[in-house]
Amino acid sequence: MHQPIFLAHRSIVSVTGADAEPFLNGIVTVSTLGLAEGELHYGALLTPQGKIIADFLVSRQGAEILLDCASSIVPALIKRLTLMKLRAAVVVSERSDLGVTVFTGANDPRSTGAPARLIGPRAATTDAASYHAARIAAGVPEQDFDFGPEDVFPADINMDLANGVDFRKGCFVGQEVVSRMKRRATARRRTLRAEVAPGTRPGAPVLANGFEIGVLTSVSGGAALARVRIDRLADAQAKGEVITADVSPVVFDRPDWLAGELAALAAAKEAKA
Repeated sequence: MHQPIFLAHRSIVSVTGADAEPFLNGIVTVSTLGLAEGELHYGALLTPQGKIIADFLVSRQGAEILLDCASSIVPALIKRLTLMKLRAAVVVSERSDLGVTVFTGANDPRSTGAPARLIGPRAATTDAASYHAARIAAGVPEQDFDFGPEDVFPADINMDLANGVDFRKGCFVGQEVVSRMKRRATARRRTLRAEVAPGTRPGAPVLANGFEIGVLTSVSGGAALARVRIDRLADAQAKGEVITADVSPVVFDRPDWLAGELAALAAAKEAKA
């Protein structure tokens, strides 16, 4: 049983005002309409080109919609949302009195294995190693550890497979690009769990027979997350090629969704031929 851990690397952005719900709903990847207290939704704000500026967990406390996001992105996120609100009755600010505690609270919508989380008063900083170990085991990438701002598309970190992109709710910034990638099966990069040698460093290239097919993004002991070209990984595995990072073997998990993604890529490639 894990003890609650306060995450000093996460912060809370508050969006309030009469237009808060429809304003956010029109620009982020997930629905914010009718959000009930106690619910957590996963979403992101994208660039028009479809890359992630910030991903976050969305919840409601009273009249406020709260975004649980990486602390490093807060100034840029507030600036971007403030510019986008135009004349909408919306106020965007940081709630510096609030923070995120894990292993308690509501279930994380990204994975049933991810630690539960709760927004509440900021607490003393605690060692987050067990949190990172748990999220890596659950296959949950996190901004600042697995990707940076405007660095990846939602599919690169499995957002579309983790309840983070609602393709039915209507428009959001970057929707055209993200929807086209989904429809045409052009998302080749995905984040996968892997087993690595202890001491393997985050940021190490993943090599198949000496050629780079991805990169390790987070490592905890012998467990890791890696962002890889799944088509090249499948080819390498089919040929029996040695897959390594930091000159040590890497063994990848095969999540239930992977076969379907590979089949869709193969079908899209065949259709172009």
